[in-house]
Amino acid sequence: MKRREFVKAGTAAFAAASVAPRMLKAGSRETVRMGFIGVGNRGTQLMHIFMKNPRVRVTALCDVYEPYLTRDDSAFDPKFLEWGLKGRLPVLRDKNGDFLPQEKTLLADIASGACKLYSDYRKLLADANVDAVCVATPDHWHAIITIAAIKAGKDVYCEKPLTATIAEGRAMVNAQKTSRQIVTVGLNRRGCVPYQMLKKEIDSGRFGTVRLGRAARTSNIFPNGLGKCPPCDPPKGFDWDAWLGPRAYRPYKYTTAPYFFRWHTDFSSQVGNWGVHYLDAMRWMMNESAPCAVTAVGGKYFTPESDSDIPDTMTCVFEFASGKMLEFNVFEGSFALPIARRELELSSGDAQIFASQSGWEAVPVRRREFNNDPVDKFKPFRYDHKEALLDDGSAESCTKNLIGDFIDRCLDRNPNVLCPLEEGHRSTCFAHLANIAYRLGKRLEWDGEAERFVNCDEANAYLHYRYRDGYALG
Repeated sequence: MKRREFVKAGTAAFAAASVAPRMLKAGSRETVRMGFIGVGNRGTQLMHIFMKNPRVRVTALCDVYEPYLTRDDSAFDPKFLEWGLKGRLPVLRDKNGDFLPQEKTLLADIASGACKLYSDYRKLLADANVDAVCVATPDHWHAIITIAAIKAGKDVYCEKPLTATIAEGRAMVNAQKTSRQIVTVGLNRRGCVPYQMLKKEIDSGRFGTVRLGRAARTSNIFPNGLGKCPPCDPPKGFDWDAWLGPRAYRPYKYTTAPYFFRWHTDFSSQVGNWGVHYLDAMRWMMNESAPCAVTAVGGKYFTPESDSDIPDTMTCVFEFASGKMLEFNVFEGSFALPIARRELELSSGDAQIFASQSGWEAVPVRRREFNNDPVDKFKPFRYDHKEALLDDGSAESCTKNLIGDFIDRCLDRNPNVLCPLEEGHRSTCFAHLANIAYRLGKRLEWDGEAERFVNCDEANAYLHYRYRDGYALG
């Protein structure tokens, strides 16, 4: 399908569709008709998981890059591979070069008209044949699209990190409150059986009061990072202006999109990209909603010449009024491993707990110094989840559970999803707070109820940014 053809088809569908909000009634339907907004790397991964659920039908796709939309991997810009994006593009085929089963279904449905293609998300939202949407665009688009979807009467599964600013998150929560829409945030540890079990054990008091949480994102992009790319024309079929959306215009670079936007302050960060997963899990385990203070230090110590403008090394510390603390690190200059095992560590005076999506283990703290006698309150415990991998070998069982719960709630209209919008907003705030503290180089005090900084007016200026003309929240 040529670009002009699918734009024309989208316009016709938009004109014919009812724009009145539509909600499923409990028990009125056995399937959820899904639209996917953003079908690049992560959007395709999520769509494939959704499609394995027998209660899901994919009825619409939307993207600003035509080859993603038409599922034509032969048309992907070859320069993507030159810039090191192998493995970061949508995977449409198996190892033998054959289209995956989900892609065969999509191509057949696209050809028959059962799955519509749109380059404008607003036209997809006006499609009466869509009950719910999955939003997997770059972060700076999440709030605008999610709020528009809620107002259009669509349920929403929004990928993490939820927002580009703290003000966006609160606007999203407020929009849902005045609707009856189901909204889930893709913080997949919430759908993780090991973490759900661990939460019950911690709340039971078995391991004492958890007072410290630590985690890190480790990789090695030394020495070139993303590399350096001069401004150039965007790839054929890539609507760069639409991709930028509310953000200020800048020339296209291969080191910005696709995928690499996560290393640019205007679009994301590694505290947002990876940190929200761990920060969400730790604050969930520790029953905390917001810090009272945050400090962040770091810099581009390993990749100073890269086009990225975020730190490759960073330590973020979150203090709580309850006397607890969280620490998150970014170590992208080398595979520094500050955690002994698994992906995060939780500490009480009685136990060290190491947890990940595949399981967890609790180790009694036997050694005490000074006048503190050693106490063994429990025996060492280890739990490994045998179903941590999907059939294709990917570690997405937690996401599968989160998606399954979302589909259940879309059908029974029970708003109690595994990861509600408020929880997703709260966890994403941690990333924004850390990035603001890093930018200003100050220990910032935070009022979690008012969602304002109390000791730095300059910091409050970063709670949101001015959108380009023509873009607004709601």
